[in-house]
Amino acid sequence: MYLDTTTYLIEKFTTVREKTIELIDPLDPEDFVIQASSDVSPPKWHIAHTTWFFERMILQEYDPTYVVFNERYNYLFNSYYNTIGPYQPRHQRGVLSRPTVTDIIAYRSHVDAAIESFLKQNREETLQKTIEGLIEMGLQHEQQHQELILMDVKYNFFVNPLLPAYQEKTAVESITGVEKTDYQPFEGGLVEIGHDGHGFAFDNEGPVHKVWLNPFELATRPVTNGEFLAFIEAGGYETSEYWLSDGFQVIQQLGWKAPLYWMKGDSGEWSIFTLHGVEPLALDEPVCHVSFYEADAFSRWKGKRLPTEAEWEHAAKAVEKTGNMMERGGYHPRPIEETEASLQAMFGDVWEWTASAYSPYPGSRPLEGALGEYNAKFMCNQMVLRGGACVTPDDHIRETYRNFFPPDKRWQFSGFRLAGDR
Repeated sequence: MYLDTTTYLIEKFTTVREKTIELIDPLDPEDFVIQASSDVSPPKWHIAHTTWFFERMILQEYDPTYVVFNERYNYLFNSYYNTIGPYQPRHQRGVLSRPTVTDIIAYRSHVDAAIESFLKQNREETLQKTIEGLIEMGLQHEQQHQELILMDVKYNFFVNPLLPAYQEKTAVESITGVEKTDYQPFEGGLVEIGHDGHGFAFDNEGPVHKVWLNPFELATRPVTNGEFLAFIEAGGYETSEYWLSDGFQVIQQLGWKAPLYWMKGDSGEWSIFTLHGVEPLALDEPVCHVSFYEADAFSRWKGKRLPTEAEWEHAAKAVEKTGNMMERGGYHPRPIEETEASLQAMFGDVWEWTASAYSPYPGSRPLEGALGEYNAKFMCNQMVLRGGACVTPDDHIRETYRNFFPPDKRWQFSGFRLAGDR
């Protein structure tokens, strides 16, 4: 139990910020600047940007005594907030050899000390509530970037011919994966989805609203590597009728023949690149690093479809919010354990693509000021994913959480489960 909100926030702030440093600890200085594609960012940029968020959104706005660490960082480490000002182009974040990693760590220490001191100040209640909300937003934002650090490091290492490991694999208990796919039926009807306003949520998660669901069924587990391999061997990537037009054009242009990080040896055996290095492809693990287009094509091949996000959320309300997430430390999907639960791995392992385009809920309003750019301006040409992954912090996820990516992206830890009509 915490004596007051300030104590709680300081302890949570320290815990989240220390977790980021823990995640970058396995890296060497040369790793911090690499940006292997315009989709990823260098680790150095992530640890600077999350610090900039607290400095620019809180300290520079609300603490008149705060001394800015370096005015030029407002340009270098702004991500996309046009209302704040110009910023380093995303695809050029990897050209910045300076400031050094040492400089950035000093920057973090400067801002961390200022935040702790700032939180201990007395202020009137309304302003205090505003500050508390911004601190929580900053911590949730940093947890998103913790996941991005692992995503981006994995891609940066994959393009290296040495295929280096981020960390050694720790011993885990043996799991026999579930072999059969069952489907849980749902009656549908008029249901409510969206965040109810109790506890933290991003502005894109609410408000609560009613949606009509026709009767449907949802697979009790995500699609596995073995099942997806069957799709590949059946000529799935060459059969245009399974694919959306845009998707088939993408796989032809980019030469996709399998999920990202899959590698086929000279003798035909499959392996997969992980944050632990190259490993044999485990057929009973959830398939990961597939795009929306690949998930949708597989679903059509199976005579099924992807669930809508409303179906997914309605089903997930009764599911415990635990699973294979960041705190387990494996950073890789695991075979689905045989349990008595009817719906398995709804949280953790892989983000699950849905059939829903990312758009505002009825009555949704963006936050005021610069933070209004956090989610709302991306509501075009993106698809929604649900449930979190093996690199998602445990206390960051909830059934209303709406992740989103363009349909051709697959460097995120994304998989899917099937749905059908009844």
